[in-house]
This record gives sequence, structure tokens and C-alpha cells, in this order.
Amino acid sequence: MTKKTQPPSYFHLHLVSDSTGETLLAVGRAACAQYATVSPIEHVYPLVRNQKQLEPILTSIETNPGIVLYTLVDRELAGKIEGHCKTTGVPCLSVLGPVLSLFQSYLGAESTPRVGGQHMLNAEYFKRIDALNFTMMHDDGQHAENLEEAEVVLVGVSRTSKTPTSIYLANRGVRTANIPLVPGIAPPPQLETLVKPLVVGLFASAERIVAVRQNRLLGLKADQPDSAYVDRHAVSEEIALAKQLCARHNWPVIDVSRRSIEETAAAVIALLRERREVAEAGQA
Repeated sequence: MTKKTQPPSYFHLHLVSDSTGETLLAVGRAACAQYATVSPIEHVYPLVRNQKQLEPILTSIETNPGIVLYTLVDRELAGKIEGHCKTTGVPCLSVLGPVLSLFQSYLGAESTPRVGGQHMLNAEYFKRIDALNFTMMHDDGQHAENLEEAEVVLVGVSRTSKTPTSIYLANRGVRTANIPLVPGIAPPPQLETLVKPLVVGLFASAERIVAVRQNRLLGLKADQPDSAYVDRHAVSEEIALAKQLCARHNWPVIDVSRRSIEETAAAVIALLRERREVAEAGQA
């Protein structure tokens, strides 16, 4: 009976892009996440737009063979990397190729090659920049006087990922503010009178929050084992009060205990979309 070959614990992943490489990173990491016992050594090559820039990359691929993913609009450069990989026996794939083929089949028209087309300075781009500026100014309870200008307001006790979730939402073009719920300190009065923004409560299990807070204190070299900040009973009370506040105002809540930032943001966007659909239906 033939013995199965065990996969290596790591492999080289070459990501070649004529733009920023963000698309390739997202696709590559999404695929790698499905292999818990294997880790990629990422080689990212952004802004590859001519033969001179491509040559050292081909050498690197030959020196460190692995998987090659690319997004190159220039057909000559794409052909060059495909040919080199075929010669050296390295697996290679155009990430956008199959997607563009599907679009072409459905739309009945060929694409117009545009390097970095997804990063054009259009209205959507400036909307994201505006949202990011707003979010940075309204982080951690700042400038509560104009919270009504937000699309989303996140509330929650300390260490429930309010800030990173806000920034992620801003990068999706959603103007987001976040308000910390601190024991003994009343939230800003504007919070409880908001009309336009969607207010969402973020919470996690007491065990999760205590663990994250303890790690933070250790990182700051300010470990305080007797502090209410990391006392499980005190943290449980914090969470209970936060949930009561949300229930009192009928704000939706999201448990972030086992969610990534991206998953939490996706849940918020789904709530925002549902709210808008209800509002549009009411106006019809």
C-alpha cells in the first residue's frame, strides 16, 4: 500500500500584481485559511508593469518554487509569467482570468484592460476617504456633539473591537462612530436621542473580555490582578449593564466573542441594509 505524502508545514506563495496587490492578498489568505496545518511564506510583488520589473520576480519564483497567483492586465507580461512557470513546473493562476471569462460570457463583450482600475479616484473612493476621516474623528467617544451625522454608531464595553470594526466599516464607505461604555461614567446624552444612525451594541463573553484585557495589561506592563478591569464578576456586570442599555433602546447587538473584525463588520452592514430596506418600503 502506497504511503501518503505529508504536505509541507509551509510553502512559498508568490503574488504578482500590476496594482497594489490587495486583491491577491485577500484571495491568497482566504485560500490559505482553509489549511490549518500549512503556512504560506508570502512574496508580494506590487506595481509590476514592465519586463524589467518582472525579471527578478521570475528568478525569485525559480529559487523559491511554490504557488504563483497573479493579476497582470498586460497580456505580454502575463504570457511571460505563464511560460516561465510552465517551464519550471510551478503552478500558476491568473486570479481574475476565470472571473473575467465569466463576465465576458454573460455580457457578450470583452473587458477593457485598465491597470488598477478598482482604485480609480471616483465618487466611491472619495466617499471612503470621507468616511475614514469621520470615523477617526469620532473614535472612542470623541466629538459626540455631531453623532447624528454618523451612519453607524457602535457601543460596547472596553475590548469589544469597536475601533478596528469602525475603521473596517469606514473603508467600506460607512461613516462610523464608536462610544465606550465605562462603569460609573454615563454615555454622552446625544447617544440616547439619535434618530438617523444605526446604533449597534457589541459584546463578548466575560471570559473573552477578561483574557483580552489581561493580555493588554501585560503588553503595557501594567498588570493589575486585583483591578475590576480584569475581574470576571465586575466584567460580567459591565456586560449586563451594556445589554440593558441596548435592550432599553431596542438597539441590535452582536456577539463578537468568536467573530473576526470582518465578520462583525459584515453583520453590521447586513443590519444597515435591512434598516434601509425597511425605511424604503415605508416610503413606497
